[in-house]
Amino acid sequence: MALWIYSVAMKLLQWSIAGSVFLVLSATAFWLKKDEASVKQVQSAKLQCELPPSSAAAPRPGMVWIPEGVFDMGDSVYAEEKPVRNVRVKGFWMDRTEVTNSEFAAFVKATGYVTVAERPVNPQMIANLPEDMRKPGAVVFKVPAKLTYGDDPRQWWQYIPGANWKQPAGPDSSVDKYGQFPAVHITFEDAQAYAKWKGHRLPTEAEWEWAARAGAKELPGQHDQPDSANTWQGIFPMTNASEDGFAGLAPVACYAPNAYGLFDMIGNVWELTTDVFVAERPAISNSQQGLDPDEAQRPPIFKTLQANAQPKARVIKGGSFLCAPNYCMRYRAGSRQPQEEDLAVSHLGFRTIYQP
Repeated sequence: MALWIYSVAMKLLQWSIAGSVFLVLSATAFWLKKDEASVKQVQSAKLQCELPPSSAAAPRPGMVWIPEGVFDMGDSVYAEEKPVRNVRVKGFWMDRTEVTNSEFAAFVKATGYVTVAERPVNPQMIANLPEDMRKPGAVVFKVPAKLTYGDDPRQWWQYIPGANWKQPAGPDSSVDKYGQFPAVHITFEDAQAYAKWKGHRLPTEAEWEWAARAGAKELPGQHDQPDSANTWQGIFPMTNASEDGFAGLAPVACYAPNAYGLFDMIGNVWELTTDVFVAERPAISNSQQGLDPDEAQRPPIFKTLQANAQPKARVIKGGSFLCAPNYCMRYRAGSRQPQEEDLAVSHLGFRTIYQP
């Protein structure tokens, strides 16, 4: 097994340090054990949560075409989103929703794949781990009864042995009745394995952002909390008014799609990309403007920064249902955040693309 549980242990220790809070501004989401409450909220909010028929033109069911285009990538709310740059993206097909529990279950059934969070803990690491982290599991969000230690995130995160994609809140939870919810507790390795099985791949950051913007130009300062997305309404982490119909994860396609026909690009769960995260992206010259995001065509300085990134983390996009104005204004197409490759968390999902 990878060192991900050791990474979790170190992360829980680091989260009390002010400089590390950045890594979890909208970290692990929680899975409601009483999901019936969410269903009732959906009904009261009159949300449909139903996918329209897939296009007959799609090479594979459930995908939509994202045309080639040029756009200004990035934003200016947080330092890691800068600088805004002009980028050209080739056309591709994209899953119109995050990969669901049902879809991921089909992959596991067909291949026997075991996710990172389900694998035995590396024996060499056990001696360095707290007792409760010596079994496979994951970090899960819990609403704290009160905040005793200011903004210390350890007050609302818990390592739960047995938590994984099948049991998002631990052994007493199950996805059996929630096939249309996004699959979570998925690491980069897990997502790559699923995409390869499908004959697809994960999107680059530029491809994901271009698809999320859907031709719209999001200007700095126009960053109000979205009305049609699953985010946190209230003061995080104590009070969530659930005005969007959910207090936790939502099924896919409960909110209106964007202009390209993609659902839930903003909110619900963060989504993985292939880009290695670099905290400060270098400025690019006029001659480099409009570069295709393909790995081989990136500026050499950027590739060097990526190769030296420690610990290795991938860019995640779109925010999650834990994003709130007081804690994480990352419910935007131009937002970005790092996610350790081998860290399984319950706020993170993914979707795939296919490029002819």
